[in-house]
Amino acid sequence: MVAAIRAPVPMKPPAPKENDQEGMLGVPSPAVAEEGLSDLETASSTGAPNSSLSSASSAGSLARCSSLSRLSFDCSPTAAVAAAASCSPRPVAPVRPHRSSDAAWAAVRALSASSSSTPATPLGPADFRLVRRVGGGDIGTVYLCRLRATPEDSTCLYAMKVVDRRLVARKRKLERAAAERRILRLLDHPFLPTLFADFDAAPRFSCVVTEFCPGGDLHSLRHRMPARRFPLASARFYAAEVLLALEYLHMMGVVYRDLKPENVLIRADGHIMLTDFDLSLESTSSPSLELPPEAAGKDDDEDEPSTTSSCFPLRFRRRGRRPRQRCATSPPRFVAEPVSARSISFVGTHEYVAPEVASGGAHGAAVDWWAYGVFLYELLHGRTPFAGATNEETLRNIVRAPLAFPSISSTGSGISAELAAARDLIARLLVKDPAARVGSLRGAADVKAHPFFGGLNFALLRSSRPPVVPAGAPMHRSQSCKAPASRKADTRFALF
Repeated sequence: MVAAIRAPVPMKPPAPKENDQEGMLGVPSPAVAEEGLSDLETASSTGAPNSSLSSASSAGSLARCSSLSRLSFDCSPTAAVAAAASCSPRPVAPVRPHRSSDAAWAAVRALSASSSSTPATPLGPADFRLVRRVGGGDIGTVYLCRLRATPEDSTCLYAMKVVDRRLVARKRKLERAAAERRILRLLDHPFLPTLFADFDAAPRFSCVVTEFCPGGDLHSLRHRMPARRFPLASARFYAAEVLLALEYLHMMGVVYRDLKPENVLIRADGHIMLTDFDLSLESTSSPSLELPPEAAGKDDDEDEPSTTSSCFPLRFRRRGRRPRQRCATSPPRFVAEPVSARSISFVGTHEYVAPEVASGGAHGAAVDWWAYGVFLYELLHGRTPFAGATNEETLRNIVRAPLAFPSISSTGSGISAELAAARDLIARLLVKDPAARVGSLRGAADVKAHPFFGGLNFALLRSSRPPVVPAGAPMHRSQSCKAPASRKADTRFALF
């Protein structure tokens, strides 16, 4: 029996209507106190679903992010200790089995356990030194940092996401930042972030420290490919790793809701890390093992040995029944899909939102499989399938326009069998009816079973050599995640 994995359902305030490039028809809203309303309660109290569309990598939102010019992260030791004393206590990060050989993770655990003979203590702002700014999003700014206890030439680098609670409160997105922190504390997966530290810094900053990915993001990497698209084998590799990350999130009851190449980072070893969970929906999931169709359809009265375990040895079983030689069958499928997740929040990135979101209706975990189809389409063809000249046109195309693939300009007889399989999977993912969309019922198990991933051993994917391994020089994230060129440099951190 597999126990259900349950996560708390987030209580979200109604998001403000914005008039920048992240919104459609909204106007600025004044700051208000955070309200403890869920998505459905918000709809019933306002009479209409939220009509703002948020993007975690919008360049227009960076000007509102914290600059950290007033933080004491690079101040005198006395001030740093004072800042650490004002931090909210956080539980020490638990053991992460898949990080056992990571030097950066070992350094964090060694520092947290070496302060005294008492049990391990959580890290705070006094333990980190900021190096430079590497990116930003809708609710925070990301900095490259290192431990103060490590030498300057240490290779143990970290990414610190800093959220200015006062600025986020003005945008009524405090619950999104809190939800991201809750989700990060749950994760322990090779293709998802590892939470190294989690603390508050006086007077109004919240900080989470995760691993630093020097390879930039998949969007930047795609633009360096010939014709700005990945070869089929590379797209299959990255799509498989993202699929495993989505499977784990859904097993934990988390609907991601913001899949796009900008949120897929490249680690130093070339493998991916899915990031940015401020738009994610927390729900519940009940993982289970399902027999394959050929095994589940067998008649119980057939003269076949039972597949269930027995308390009696073979010599005590019924005589006169000669067991047949069992035919080779497929192993049970692991199914973990938050089928009960429901929300009417209008969130996501325009080109990746599902039709049910674009039309303003309720949605569930199936929106991740729609976004996964758009993601795979962009990796293979260098663009998204429903992009229009404006955001409004893009949303109309998502709801009404049929799926079309670009023609293959070659002298050959047609597309290859591998590309045909990829397009078939995309077509099954980009079904406008969420109930008929592949993955909506059994999640990643149905997607894994598609011929596009035929012959791929998902269990050994982490040990496979990635298509691209980053060079030694760290890279920035894509241009959409950088600060505007007119942004004034921070005099305290010369590299920002």
